[in-house]
Amino acid sequence: MFISPAYAQSAGGGFGGMESLLPLVLIFVVFYFLLIRPQQKKQKTHREMLEALRRGDRIVTAGGIVGTITKASETELTVEISEGIKVKVMRGMISDVLSKTEARDAANDDDSDEKDDNEKDEKDGK
Repeated sequence: MFISPAYAQSAGGGFGGMESLLPLVLIFVVFYFLLIRPQQKKQKTHREMLEALRRGDRIVTAGGIVGTITKASETELTVEISEGIKVKVMRGMISDVLSKTEARDAANDDDSDEKDDNEKDEKDGK
């Protein structure tokens, strides 16, 4: 009487089930470029920073303690946080490097260049 009969719908477009998967694929692509990829880059730079740590570097731990590395091994660092006070810290718990020391090779190269310049100046009579 007042209720109209319900008929089955006709077949949809030619895509079949692909049109329902398209939004999911687009969401995954957006998440990859906005969340996953930048996080992987950040992890890579942090890993490189941890590998480059050496004695004399001034660092900040994940807990906010600032100190200078006095001894470094593969997994842990000995950090001097105050005069005479040393603590052992896991290498992965370093969050930032405040100041880096120069590599020994680079420092030796700079010293040898200065010596060469001084020798040339002495020969030239300057």
